[in-house]
Amino acid sequence: MKKHNFSAGPCILPQEVLKKAAEAVVNFNGIDLSLIEISHRSKEFIEVMENARSLVKELLNLPEGYSVLFLQGGASLEFLMTAYNLMKIDGKAGYMDTGAWSAKAIKEAKQFGDVNVFASSKDAVYNHIPKGYVVPTGLDYVHITSNNTIYGTQFKEFPETDGLLVCDMSSDIFSRQLDFSKFDLIYAGAQKNMGPAGTTLVIVKDEILGKTGRTIPAMLDYQVHISKDSMFNTPPVFPVYVSMLTLQWLKDLGGIPAIEKLNEEKAALLYAEIDRNPLFNGFAAKEDRSLMNVTFTLANADHQAVFDKLWNAAGVNGIKGHRSVGGYRASIYNAMPKESIQVLVDVMQQLEKEI
Repeated sequence: MKKHNFSAGPCILPQEVLKKAAEAVVNFNGIDLSLIEISHRSKEFIEVMENARSLVKELLNLPEGYSVLFLQGGASLEFLMTAYNLMKIDGKAGYMDTGAWSAKAIKEAKQFGDVNVFASSKDAVYNHIPKGYVVPTGLDYVHITSNNTIYGTQFKEFPETDGLLVCDMSSDIFSRQLDFSKFDLIYAGAQKNMGPAGTTLVIVKDEILGKTGRTIPAMLDYQVHISKDSMFNTPPVFPVYVSMLTLQWLKDLGGIPAIEKLNEEKAALLYAEIDRNPLFNGFAAKEDRSLMNVTFTLANADHQAVFDKLWNAAGVNGIKGHRSVGGYRASIYNAMPKESIQVLVDVMQQLEKEI
């Protein structure tokens, strides 16, 4: 039976990428060595790393003056590194609290200085993006999480600040067109729209670094990683390679404009059924709904056993909601085909017929 993978992450990847990656594990580029046993200093892997960084710059249309890094530690380490590298001694940073991951970022930043949480939707279980907030002046940087995987909300507009703008784009990087030059630092775990867990994309404007007055440990210093071309320590070879393949797949598809159109069509199909079908309720505020993570609940919890049986029988996988929200979450990242979303919609309609 075909499985329809709605997992929030690690998530679905393009089938052609999985095939090429599997072949490379056995014999990489016809050199009779596995990708995962070659030296990261070899010309073969250096070419992979260079291609991956180049594709990031091309797809995001980044201007000169940005460095692209593939590091380790996930977004969780970036919560720490962004503050370490950008918050000045006796400085202050501004954070928007829109979900579990932004809350974790706030906790880490508080170890380095004054943190001003100037907007939050926590009191509403993060079901919306705050509106009508005022961004304080004089901040070293403002940090936001562009897409909230657990709650299914997404920024449509971004705050203006007289400081730097930092964004955790782990779950919607490469999914929609934005002016990425508005951001001074972007980070994103690979395991949503790029590749398997194990590498983290960091995009940083070179001119913002080295101004904190802090002594930063080498492993946590962006400038060190830039100087070593993401190879200060042994890089995660396989995740970087799969990310490169996925970025090439996206380019061949037509880049971000093409995938954004498809993502909008996929999300519209599922949200339309949630809004039409009286057996379901959407969790996130309509104006803030995510194109990547669709969260919804049953109007009557008594229907759960029947619904779960139906979607399992249809080969649907990974739609159980996060424990903090409950209900269901369908993660529909770039590689999710529209056909799989139609299967889920059909199951929702089938439930309506059977109840």
